[in-house]
Amino acid sequence: MLALAQSESQLALNAVCPYYTMFPLSFPLRIIASRGTPRGWVADPFCGRGTSNFAARLLGWPTIGVDSSPVAVAIAAAKLATTTAGRVVAAARSILAANLDSCAIPQGAFWTWAYHPTTLSSVCQLREALLRDCSSDTRLVLRAIMLGALHGPRTKHAPSHLSNQSPRTFAPKPAYAVRFWRKHGLRPAKVDVLEVIRVRAERFLRAVPDHVEGIIRHGDSRVGGSFMDVPIGLVVTSPPYYGMRTYVPDQWLRAWFLGGPSEVQYRGSETDVRHASPGDFISDLRLVWQRLAERATSDARMVVRFGGINDRKADHVQMLKESLADSGWRLRTVVPAGDADSGRRQALQFFRNRGKPKAEFDFHAVVA
Repeated sequence: MLALAQSESQLALNAVCPYYTMFPLSFPLRIIASRGTPRGWVADPFCGRGTSNFAARLLGWPTIGVDSSPVAVAIAAAKLATTTAGRVVAAARSILAANLDSCAIPQGAFWTWAYHPTTLSSVCQLREALLRDCSSDTRLVLRAIMLGALHGPRTKHAPSHLSNQSPRTFAPKPAYAVRFWRKHGLRPAKVDVLEVIRVRAERFLRAVPDHVEGIIRHGDSRVGGSFMDVPIGLVVTSPPYYGMRTYVPDQWLRAWFLGGPSEVQYRGSETDVRHASPGDFISDLRLVWQRLAERATSDARMVVRFGGINDRKADHVQMLKESLADSGWRLRTVVPAGDADSGRRQALQFFRNRGKPKAEFDFHAVVA
């Protein structure tokens, strides 16, 4: 499959930070490769961690991604950056040597148990510097590396993450985490933050793919102008499943690193697709498809991977079909993609208390 494009080492950047709403890289690679040479831009209106955008880069297509989550946007932006491990480590070393006086350190039981004081000080130093300036490709990748290392499992040997024992894909909830750490006597280890950055930078930047023109935007894909003035020749995307509304609280710790509050926020964003009813959801998806159609070339194609969750009785296949009506796109085929727990599919962790997820389908559409 990857004879299509690149060596395994050039795929490493795709793993810069885990993010549970993702489809396998092989999916957009296959779709984009089937279109041959670039004809317009590859767009993803729900770009998540930028898998479609990274696949476009691998295959030489310019690409644009939009997402309402600042965490997703930060990860996706790093997938289009061009830098070296040496530059990333040098940037981190320079920041840590600066000793910023205004660096704020959050207080409370969670922060005491989650990070060693010295580690937390370094994390906050990097956070402050990257909030002030994250305009270069090197800093974009450094920020994504920090997001990926911010929380995760403890190892027997050299630390690979900065926190006490935690999940990798979603942030622990403070009260539960503190109870767990206390019960098991898990104290946070003092971690050499710069060494963790060095190891990760050398892993993810072993062979950086060729540069392509690309744009990653934090925004609302339902709004006109979201895709600027680029000619969209191919859309490869996967909307959130109907009823999935835990993106904000599940990524609260990474959102804090990006300037958000130091406690969990359970209220969703107004830029998110509405989940109040199937009608609202369908209507909002249709708006997204319409915005894409406004920028689509005459021979543009769209492939949408979509599934469902078992605690919502709505027919997810019918919902997606209805969203395409009067959208500027004409549905051609619907192809089974398998179950959402087959491999690394969208929101696998979301289903841990909800039973088996419903099957996913790939919806292929053309400009109407």
